[in-house]
Amino acid sequence: MTAALPAAAPGTRGLIWTVLRVHRTALVLWALALTGAVAVLIWMYAIGDEARRGGVPCLTPAGEGFAGCIGLQSVTADDVYAGWMESVSVALAYAVFPVAAWAGAALVGRELENGTARLAWTQSVTPVRWLAAKLAVPAALLTASTGTVMALLRWARLPGDPGLAGHWYYPDVFVAVGPTAVAYPLAGLALGALAGLLLRRALPAAGVGAAASLVLYIALERFREDLWPKATRTATGELELPGSVFVADWHTSTTHGVRHTRATYHPESHFWPLQYVEAGILLAVAAAGTLAAFWLLRRRTP
Repeated sequence: MTAALPAAAPGTRGLIWTVLRVHRTALVLWALALTGAVAVLIWMYAIGDEARRGGVPCLTPAGEGFAGCIGLQSVTADDVYAGWMESVSVALAYAVFPVAAWAGAALVGRELENGTARLAWTQSVTPVRWLAAKLAVPAALLTASTGTVMALLRWARLPGDPGLAGHWYYPDVFVAVGPTAVAYPLAGLALGALAGLLLRRALPAAGVGAAASLVLYIALERFREDLWPKATRTATGELELPGSVFVADWHTSTTHGVRHTRATYHPESHFWPLQYVEAGILLAVAAAGTLAAFWLLRRRTP
């Protein structure tokens, strides 16, 4: 009698295909959302000049260098542009929450709850390789998709016109138009996976993963102004600041009838330093969550 040979361990491509097949519904939904966002942003870029013309001041009748309001009443591209740009920015800024909930529930928690993960481990797939594939595939897709939308969002934004596209320091805009747009979902992925390994149940893991991401989001928004040294300006009497600044503190006092004003703020030139610091914190959270997930997996599996 010939002894049965052990099943060969599936290769990397096999693990990747398995992850894509098991989570094909989420993949399809994400692809549809990505396609919709790309189409909207290309459209926004195409109507950008028309939106800018629709947002200019006007007079009735026309005069003093201003167009007539009657002639502009039919121009609605500015409202369409501003509304869709805000919608895409909000969706990208808040992507961390559905990612964390999905990672906790479907990616890890459900498979531990119904036993499919342990079944895979008995078929020559080690727990470490299983988790590595579970995290690497969505991390690559999230990086590519959010990076694409972020780049297109920056491309479609009208430069020098925050009235239509939003000021750079608005929370949703800030998160959506820099590397933080990529780093937040990666942090949510790691936190959700860690919650799934901790709780081993889909629904509780989804809630804990989303809650942890919410705490992270609120904390960084609250302390964002402190992530980079602020500029300071003082004046006697009225104080004028440059346009599009993120004011952190404004203090006015009166001494012997003279008004003194002091402001601390972030000029627009601080956008990239603030982005890099916040993205670095998020990637550190993602790395710590991933390492903790692998450590916990090793502790709970033979």
